[in-house]
Amino acid sequence: MSNPESVTKIKDLKPGMEGITTDVRVLESYGTRTIETKAGMRTLGEYLVGDDTGKVKLVVWGQKASSLNVGDVVEIKNAWVTSFKGEVQLNAGKNSEFSKLNDDAVPAADQIPDEMPKAEGGAAPSRPRYSRGFRGRGRGRR
Repeated sequence: MSNPESVTKIKDLKPGMEGITTDVRVLESYGTRTIETKAGMRTLGEYLVGDDTGKVKLVVWGQKASSLNVGDVVEIKNAWVTSFKGEVQLNAGKNSEFSKLNDDAVPAADQIPDEMPKAEGGAAPSRPRYSRGFRGRGRGRR
């Protein structure tokens, strides 16, 4: 039932987009953790996913937090996009659907470009390998 026009490419993700469908390969898994939000304790799983246009961090909320594995090729339906600390994030939750795709639906991990979508008006995401000193740390309340 999905038509190719309905699939959003990673390079086109912009904060505020909702109800999107995207086909991605899971490149890295950063594990799951529980955080406290305004809505109470929430479990989330963090991943790096990519397609033929780039890479983006995927945050999977709730019961599906640990449902993806490195190397999986999946179609994510009903995802939404936010900006967190100036970086674009793809989000999936209880109303999102994951469908496994054939391995050739998305390029191999070493064929996926390092480009990451940029949040409007923000600087390019800082990459840890270039960071100097304490950038981003130690701010806030004491």
